[in-house]
Amino acid sequence: MSRAGRRAERLVDAADARLPVLEGGSLLRKAFPEHWSFFLGELALYSLLVLILTGVWLTFFFQPEMREVVYAGSYVPLRGVRMSAAFDSTLRISFDVRGGLLMRQAHHWAALVFVAAIGVHMLRILFTGAFRRPRELNWVIGVTLFMVSLAEGFAGYSLPDDLLSGTGLRIAQGIMMSLPVVGTYVAFFVFGGEYPGHDIITRLYPLHILLLPGVLIALVTVHLVLVFHLKHTQWRGPGRTNRNVLGKPLVPQFTATSTGLSLTVFGVLVLMSGLAQINPVWTYGPYRPDLVSTGSQPDWYVGFLEGALRLVPPWETNVAGHTLMWNVLLPAVVLPGLLFAVLYAYPFVEQRLTGEWHHEQHLCDRPRERPVRTGLGVAGTVCYGVLLLAGGNDIIALTFRVSVNALTWVFRVALVVAPVVAFLVTRWVCRALTAAERERLAEGVPTGDIRQTVAGGYESDHEPVETFRPGAPRRPLTGVRTGTPSRTPREPERPGR
Repeated sequence: MSRAGRRAERLVDAADARLPVLEGGSLLRKAFPEHWSFFLGELALYSLLVLILTGVWLTFFFQPEMREVVYAGSYVPLRGVRMSAAFDSTLRISFDVRGGLLMRQAHHWAALVFVAAIGVHMLRILFTGAFRRPRELNWVIGVTLFMVSLAEGFAGYSLPDDLLSGTGLRIAQGIMMSLPVVGTYVAFFVFGGEYPGHDIITRLYPLHILLLPGVLIALVTVHLVLVFHLKHTQWRGPGRTNRNVLGKPLVPQFTATSTGLSLTVFGVLVLMSGLAQINPVWTYGPYRPDLVSTGSQPDWYVGFLEGALRLVPPWETNVAGHTLMWNVLLPAVVLPGLLFAVLYAYPFVEQRLTGEWHHEQHLCDRPRERPVRTGLGVAGTVCYGVLLLAGGNDIIALTFRVSVNALTWVFRVALVVAPVVAFLVTRWVCRALTAAERERLAEGVPTGDIRQTVAGGYESDHEPVETFRPGAPRRPLTGVRTGTPSRTPREPERPGR
């Protein structure tokens, strides 16, 4: 970083120390750390902006109706085929509206990136402990935002009424039916009658373009307001304390960086939309209740539910004339409920167990310094990965010429064993990394020079540690053996440079 940039950071740091509450001009001097991991949330924000812009454009051409029409558009293989007006308008957007296919694919790619960015951002918050006091509310908002984004993505995925999305709706109807006592009533109300009904697309449409986007925008707004009010977390390092933030001022440095990131996100999404095909509904055809497309796979963010449904054995129980379908209720209702319950409760449980809820925490932890928390996060990620792979067990079995039944049992065992192994290995690796780092600080960095001692033995020369990763400890070094006069350590590099 240039001398002027460092001076700006010091000025911003001093301003924040004098003005802990943002008022007037201090807002423009608010400091933002510039480590790459802190930009994951902005990646989600700009993906959401692309979603909104492309979604508004698509609303001018899409018809959310299930009335039957005969296709007479440009795609010759489907001419004369009966289909819903929703699917007909989707084909018209793709083949007859100028730029329509590009906008459709940009909307879909942005949705995938949006959910992925939220998920990775939450992992960053989890692994660095940025959910601790006073940010518990922002963590709750983030989890809710993730949950609403899953619902929003599924609603948009189902609107074209093609064979693939219709298969997903059929699974959703089965999940509703698995609810004890009220399942049949819920499914009847949602679909407007016996499946597939005539109202599901008409009801999903206002949810997708009005209600759920409104909730998303409201949650994002509150989330950003809290980020400004509570002050940004930062890595430990020289000059960084719980009472200040060292980084780029909002105007003009951070604004310029954020603007560049937004343009990059827009450009990459448009490039992907023009080069990488996604959701080609014309190859699936219109939805028919008596058909299922070969190799049906949902978008990745609900793939874990598909995998869970495939792994649970066909368990059923009859109670007082009601059938409890455990093979659907457990993986599709109980599992997601437990997942989000754990996510909501984790910040409060950990802080109670560690006693950290008494004090505010503004400095990030390094994952290796919290082996149990890091192990739990990796175990949860591995569990999700097993379920995601299980959702494509038929495709994997066909590709590698293995038995789908044997593969299903492999995934069942892995679902129980793999997270435990992942937790133990991650905890061991974190402790090993911490021990190696402690030894490196105590003994210094090997220079590669070997010298012979008076007693006739050999030992390697070391020099003081001069470069540090973000958040790494920088305590003074003692007892460093050097064969030649050691250099005076220069000023350590700033984190993230």
